[in-house]
Amino acid sequence: MNHRRRFHVVKLLSALVRPLDPPLLLILAGLLIYAAVLIESAAPGLLSKQITFILLSLLGMWAIAIIPTRRLLSLSPLFYAIGVALLVAVALFGVTSKGAKRWLEIGSFLRIQPSEIMKIAMPLTLAWLFQKREHAISWLEFLAAVALLAGPAYLIAKQPDLGTAILVCSSGLFVIFFAGLPWKLIVPVALAGMAVIITISVSGDDLCKPDVKWPGLHDYQKERVCTLLDPSRDPRGKGFHTIQSTIAIGSGGFFGKGWKQGTQTHLAFLPERHTDFVFAVLSEEFGFVGVLILLGLYMALLARGFIIAAGAPTLGAKLLASSTTMVFFTYLFVNIGMVSGILPVVGIPLPFISYGGTAVVTLCLGVGILMGIRRNAQER
Repeated sequence: MNHRRRFHVVKLLSALVRPLDPPLLLILAGLLIYAAVLIESAAPGLLSKQITFILLSLLGMWAIAIIPTRRLLSLSPLFYAIGVALLVAVALFGVTSKGAKRWLEIGSFLRIQPSEIMKIAMPLTLAWLFQKREHAISWLEFLAAVALLAGPAYLIAKQPDLGTAILVCSSGLFVIFFAGLPWKLIVPVALAGMAVIITISVSGDDLCKPDVKWPGLHDYQKERVCTLLDPSRDPRGKGFHTIQSTIAIGSGGFFGKGWKQGTQTHLAFLPERHTDFVFAVLSEEFGFVGVLILLGLYMALLARGFIIAAGAPTLGAKLLASSTTMVFFTYLFVNIGMVSGILPVVGIPLPFISYGGTAVVTLCLGVGILMGIRRNAQER
């Protein structure tokens, strides 16, 4: 009887573990250990709460990994419709906090941010669209994809939430790119973007005058770009974040000052040190070596994601895996860029490391999608 019971226990554990991809799991474990160490240094009282978020995120990752990718793609129009409906509800009935209307309040105890749903729903829906027309992708499919992307991105940007709008746009644009968007469309847009960047860089002083309006951007978003060009124009105000984070990064040196020994962090010079600017805490306390190890983990995550994408059995799965992997890269690039002072501050967390439940849940769901695609490829 004991042998039979042990057999059933082993069989059950095997069934629970089978959906998980060991390389991804090891990489994720390394990143979450980094998160625990840095949050314990930057905001010790929040570590237990973050561990709760992580456990819930891992449960969500496992749940989505066991769903067949084909089934997940077939449900994507429903996810998309729910996400858009909730974004419209936010615009009409949302809760305003710190000048932004981003949340829906359900009863008196629950507040949700519907824009987070679109980070998952958008690549799923566009991958489903292109898979349906796999053998006959035309201009109509690309136009439909852009239209599906533009609506939610506009609603999110109007909240305003530029960081989430960037992530939702990037998740959709990566799917469109990997589906075969012609270079003759990509190159003109890229050149136009470069022209805008050069114009702002050359004429920054004139464009940053208070009476000059930038079309499509709020005044605070314009100020973020202008502060990026010259943080010293408001060193105790809008430029404070950038100045202090770059000081923290530079002061860490090669090996860092030691865990919990960062002066910028623990003398409260570094703002948002446990969320958006946690990379500066890492740089100050663990130096170049600590940063190098973390970047190695991220590179391993991206490499594993692309390996899974290359081995995916269907076009939809390939598009979903590659775009999910590139979204991880977008999180990483934008966060490190803004903390280092080479990109404007837009409120995008360092993936898997920054404190916060919403981001870690969304990112772990992305890892779960990759695991599900890998499992489906092995079972074919």
